[in-house]
Amino acid sequence: MPRTRNAQAKDAVALLIADHDKVKQLFREYERLQNIGDISLKADLALQLCMELEIHTAIEEEIFYPAVRTETGDAKMVQEAIQEHAEAKELIAHIQGMSGDDPDLDSTVAMLRKAIEHHVQEEEQAMFPMARQGDADLAALCEQLADRKEQLEHDMGARPLRSGTREAVGERSAIGKADS
Repeated sequence: MPRTRNAQAKDAVALLIADHDKVKQLFREYERLQNIGDISLKADLALQLCMELEIHTAIEEEIFYPAVRTETGDAKMVQEAIQEHAEAKELIAHIQGMSGDDPDLDSTVAMLRKAIEHHVQEEEQAMFPMARQGDADLAALCEQLADRKEQLEHDMGARPLRSGTREAVGERSAIGKADS
């Protein structure tokens, strides 16, 4: 199945993969800014990354993981994913307390990126295929995820940091609905 960036994903797995793709794009943009030394934009982007990950981990933990646990009976896989989220949340909290000129910002974002890439790989290679093979209504689950995501985005004031930048083009928020 082709990967999608469609904000109106047709099933829960596609929506979560679109989130993964967006975060990967934001990490690449951060690296680009790191290379050109733009401290202010880099700091803003680090905070946007943190917000995107906070929203994503929340919808997975609140909605998707319980459905996967029920569908597959694999509590160990779900618990491992929750533990990986906890590790990422520690790094996110650390990043949120840093300034753009903090000498440890780049290395902390790099640690977060490594942790997220590992987590994404496990989800996309193991958990998501299991979810697709089950009998869960992934379309209904997608609606629940999208609704909760929109609510969290609204609550957090999600919007692009700068119009016209790569991470903001065509988006008003992580799924393009907040602030409507």
